[in-house]
Amino acid sequence: MKKVLLTIVLTGILAACGGQPTDAPASLPTTQPAPATEALPPANTSVPPTDTAIPTVAIPTTPPTEAANQNPAVSFANDVLPILDSRCKNCHGGRETKEGLNLTTYAALMTGSENGPVIVPSDVDNSLLAEQVITQEMPKRGPKLTPPQVQLIVDWINQGALDN
Repeated sequence: MKKVLLTIVLTGILAACGGQPTDAPASLPTTQPAPATEALPPANTSVPPTDTAIPTVAIPTTPPTEAANQNPAVSFANDVLPILDSRCKNCHGGRETKEGLNLTTYAALMTGSENGPVIVPSDVDNSLLAEQVITQEMPKRGPKLTPPQVQLIVDWINQGALDN
């Protein structure tokens, strides 16, 4: 009976040790060398991220005084109005003028909406129209404005929002 108990205890101890050789301490892990095909980058080199970045619109931050000097004059009739006609007219022109904002002419745009002015000449930070297109809250339907289109509107406002 003692031999049976001793055999069971020894078998349990050996099974708990995972069959490790008796000359190796049970608490030390065994390690295997890394395969020769894996090359690790040097410790002081940065590895560029592999994730694809989400496209964003660059928010223009050019102050009004610098914008006028860096960018050629933006024309309302030639540059801004075609953007408004192609992207905004469905909701803010023709038969429909949501929020009372009509974007079909310079005079209508400068009149503003039910909520007041949407353009503050030479002050893009306080121009609601600029805020809405920079944050891409507008247009709500259809494709958003491209970064160059947003920049044209911002430059036009920074240059005084002239009827030119």
